[in-house]
Amino acid sequence: MSIYGDYIKSVIRTVPDWPQPGVNFRDITPLLQNSAAFRKLIDSFVHRYQEMDLDAIAAIDARGFIVGAPLAYELGCSFVPVRKKGKLPFKTISETYTLEYGEAEVELHSDAFREGDRILVVDDLIATGGTMLAAAKLITRSGGQVVETATIVDLPDLGGSRRIREAGYSVFSVCAFTEDE
Repeated sequence: MSIYGDYIKSVIRTVPDWPQPGVNFRDITPLLQNSAAFRKLIDSFVHRYQEMDLDAIAAIDARGFIVGAPLAYELGCSFVPVRKKGKLPFKTISETYTLEYGEAEVELHSDAFREGDRILVVDDLIATGGTMLAAAKLITRSGGQVVETATIVDLPDLGGSRRIREAGYSVFSVCAFTEDE
């Protein structure tokens, strides 16, 4: 957890019973609307990664872009979007992952990384971990080295961060919410 983790967590809104009964949706919109909180969020990531000699930030479509772009700018490295299937115009590689009710696919431009590039994978939150794992696998297949996976929020009760660690990737989240919070 980040030095600003408790503060960031306090700014995130919980919307009960959305998108379905029994689900507590963790809404980052208030965090984005609060300029001081958003600055602290980006600073949390910058402080963690500024000495890690990263080549690129790979951000997952679409909310990962919110953190990934300013972080890449601050760290002086490239920004690479990991997009939903069919959104990239050039030759791509793809990875399919399982959702609660089916499958989805993410893509990456085939020339996004050079062999051995050091990559940070960023998204807004980790729930079941499927999207993050798919992105990490894509990056590894393309020759990149996943230094860490990073999110604003971890929902550890859903098992995603554990699954990502079990797959051999490091996980960092600014804050975490359990189901009863």
